[in-house]
Amino acid sequence: MRWRNLLLVLLVAAFTIAPLLLPSSGRGERFRGADEQAEALITQIRPDYIPWFRPVWEPPSDEVESLLFAVQAALGAGLIGYCLGFARGRSRAQEEARRRVSG
Repeated sequence: MRWRNLLLVLLVAAFTIAPLLLPSSGRGERFRGADEQAEALITQIRPDYIPWFRPVWEPPSDEVESLLFAVQAALGAGLIGYCLGFARGRSRAQEEARRRVSG
């Protein structure tokens, strides 16, 4: 059991580090999100297209935008983890209560 945990930790570390070490085809290019790519394609197809709305606030830099996206992802993962842990704890407590009653 202990070696399985070690193996899982090593696999997670390898999958985390591997993309940083592998060469990418877009070196030197600015990262473009799906929204920007879609807007560029729509403008290419229909140059007269006018967007329905604009963002309320634009982050001052790409780094700030990436930070906010990472914080959003971390909060979402934390919320999902909390909900799963809460549900598991509740089911364990119910199982323990059933054992006490039937035992």
